[in-house]
Amino acid sequence: MKIFAPLLLVLSTIVAQADTAWVQAGDKGFEARLVTSAASCPALHTDRGDAPMAARAAADANFPLTCAAPLPVGATTASIGGQALSMPVTNPQRILVLGDTGCRIKGASLQACNDPAQWPFPQVAASAAKLKPDLVVHVGDYLYRESACPPGNAGCAGSPWGDNWTTWKADFFDPAAPLLQAAPVVLARGNHEDCTRAGPGWVRLQGPSAFDGTCIVHQPLYTLDLGDLRLAVLDDAVSNETDLDRDVAKTYAAEIAGLAKTPAPIWFIHHRPTWAAISGPLGIPVGGNLTLIEASRINAAKGGPMIPPTVALQLSGHIHTFESINYQGGVPPQIVAGNGGDNLDVTPTNLRGAQFLGHSGVTVADGLSVGGFGFLLMTKAEGGWTIDLYDSAGTKTRTCRFTSGKPGRLDCPT
Repeated sequence: MKIFAPLLLVLSTIVAQADTAWVQAGDKGFEARLVTSAASCPALHTDRGDAPMAARAAADANFPLTCAAPLPVGATTASIGGQALSMPVTNPQRILVLGDTGCRIKGASLQACNDPAQWPFPQVAASAAKLKPDLVVHVGDYLYRESACPPGNAGCAGSPWGDNWTTWKADFFDPAAPLLQAAPVVLARGNHEDCTRAGPGWVRLQGPSAFDGTCIVHQPLYTLDLGDLRLAVLDDAVSNETDLDRDVAKTYAAEIAGLAKTPAPIWFIHHRPTWAAISGPLGIPVGGNLTLIEASRINAAKGGPMIPPTVALQLSGHIHTFESINYQGGVPPQIVAGNGGDNLDVTPTNLRGAQFLGHSGVTVADGLSVGGFGFLLMTKAEGGWTIDLYDSAGTKTRTCRFTSGKPGRLDCPT
């Protein structure tokens, strides 16, 4: 037996390294999560004592066992199987934002996942992790590999596809590993994670509430207290841009209106921006989400604001670029950070005069978009936050500023 002991130790180490562990925010605060090939959940070790992890989702034909455990109050260190976890910071000073990170393989839409220049998310994640953020906010859309790579296509050859652990690892968890080790994460749900696409996997792996074995169509809005700041995370995966569902709009309206009772300042995080734009005919900026615009109209029709004044800033993705937008009429400014890896969208540099769907009456006071892959880092500063934009290689390309207020204001020098 002594002869085989070193081999057994090596094998157990390999298995442990193959597991994926991270810390993420949910509707009850931060918790540790683990996807493991083991038959049972291990213990969570912390400086406040050990606690057993519970099975969040049993293994099935497509996914291994997923485990979870809340982080004990006051814990400053934690680990699973010898792997140290990133721990929450009470008042985060450096918040990294990115989104729309997966590699698109769907029908005739074929992104070259094997080419770092065409799908740079692994480089984006590694570059972002080096900045040592206190918190990472992902604004949604993780899994884009929905079809098999056609035979003979070198750009995506060997890629897995579909809503299963192998694809989730390839499209998100493996390339995101440096970020997951660097900081806890807030994970918004994207439209690619609705229940007709990768929703079952998202609810199992990343959903903010307990997993009951089904794909929940809509997860209720939840808030996260970060000391001097609160995040409000809305699941708008089924908020169709052009086909209005009034029942869905009423649900969103009620959840958004409820933010009036949450202490300011709030950063409102949701995947699909209500008022943002792409290039339309003749280069005119056009866009908007009809369902979310209807939700804001419902709130205004009841005599309230479209978005409560407790909300200082909106953070979204969905449009594959960076946008910074200030509105007229008291609507909080909008950042779009959807340039993390998927094919980029063409957007006008100047967003003033954007034409939006619906009849909300919201207009752009000033705004711009910046092309190219990358991410942004928001750093706490006097009176607001500095916003540094980085390309996929981690080179700073521009500095903007968010000034706190009701609403706040974004300034990005051209």
